Amino acid sequence: MVDLHEPAQAARAKLPKDRLGKNYFKLFGASTISNLGDGIGVIAYPWLASALTRNALFIALVAVVQRLPWLLFSLPAGVLTDRKDRRSLMITANVVRTVVTLGVAFGVLAQARELPGVDILNDPDAYLPTNVTLYLLVLFATFLLGTAEVLYDNAAQTFMPAIVHSEQLEKANGRLWSTEMLANTFVGPPLGAVLIAGAFALPFFVDAATFALSAVLIALIPRTAPNGPSGPVAKTSWRSELAEGIRWLWNHELLRPLAIILGMLNALGALTGAVLILFAQEVLHTSATEFAILMTGGAVGGLIGGWTASTISRRIGSGPSLYLTMLGAGATNIAIGLSSSWMFAWVMFAFGTLTAVLWNVITVSLRQTIIPDHLLGRVNSVYRFFAWGMMPIGSVAGGLLVLVADATLSREWALRLPALIGGALHVVLFAYAAPKLTTAKIDAARVVVAAEEPD
Repeated sequence: MVDLHEPAQAARAKLPKDRLGKNYFKLFGASTISNLGDGIGVIAYPWLASALTRNALFIALVAVVQRLPWLLFSLPAGVLTDRKDRRSLMITANVVRTVVTLGVAFGVLAQARELPGVDILNDPDAYLPTNVTLYLLVLFATFLLGTAEVLYDNAAQTFMPAIVHSEQLEKANGRLWSTEMLANTFVGPPLGAVLIAGAFALPFFVDAATFALSAVLIALIPRTAPNGPSGPVAKTSWRSELAEGIRWLWNHELLRPLAIILGMLNALGALTGAVLILFAQEVLHTSATEFAILMTGGAVGGLIGGWTASTISRRIGSGPSLYLTMLGAGATNIAIGLSSSWMFAWVMFAFGTLTAVLWNVITVSLRQTIIPDHLLGRVNSVYRFFAWGMMPIGSVAGGLLVLVADATLSREWALRLPALIGGALHVVLFAYAAPKLTTAKIDAARVVVAAEEPD
């Protein structure tokens, strides 16, 4: 394969160092709009699933199917991202998400009269899906949406260095994530609750429209180098290209443990997130509107975290910032697991998400800086294979944990258990991770790349 690292470096060096640029703001707008739709989906999909079944494993299975593509397709998506034009891949992924979401919308519309909604909340017999056809449609659609998300997210993260100078990456990522969080968990969920109140199918139609508009905005970004292959590329097998990315990540003394640790963090997050809708309904006693408001806690924390992450990282160091993520997640999980107030849980969600955004801003910017451009798609996909591939495993574990605990504990404590166990395991993970993720090691990785950048 042709080495595209040097042309990529030269192209990045020409990007403005003092501002983000108009192409960044087109990507910013596309991501914000699609995240608004995702925020609507945060309410629509779990509420639809909970209207069909009260079985924790069936609820968790929706989350499993949504994240399973990260385990199955992350690695080939990385090869595809390095072979093809990344901008075109993002547009294609959003078009697919538009079509699939429209399919769900029409499916819900056709079955709307048969949806029992929260009427099955206290029905002891409502453990098998009340509408099997619609439940299977939700599973199939979430799998396809998850597959498109794998391709879109991998392409988007590898596309960012093509339009933003390396010195602006932390700022660009922080601004993007804070606004995405605002749309995803502050504006989207309440809007989703309002739309559900109007018609069960309505949020899915709006979600489809956001994906379509996002695709249009990305199409307005001109082709920019480096953006995938910029010259003739020798034909090589997918296996050899993928192996090159795996070797690069596995031989990197910082990114290898970082990927494994993030995988553990995401598995623990999925452990509690898989049954969150049941916990919120049955323990915190939230309505659709209150559940939507509960989700805005993450938006507030994410907004603050996105705008302050680079400053916090400079003040206390990259290492302590990552420690704060792990310890903050542990503390908030335990607190939520012991709480019976959705308002208190809101505060915990805000703090937990603030620390999570710290991790994202630091580590994604680091990857975008230190991974060679011609390997960025593949190495990024291997990294996310570990990081996101653990989520379906965590979701299954969360559903099974509640299912088993239901036989020996009360329903309430069975639903509290994933958060309590997840919180304790975060502390154990911190003890393992702290020596491996020091500020000195992170700074050293950046210095090596800085020395290679052209003046």
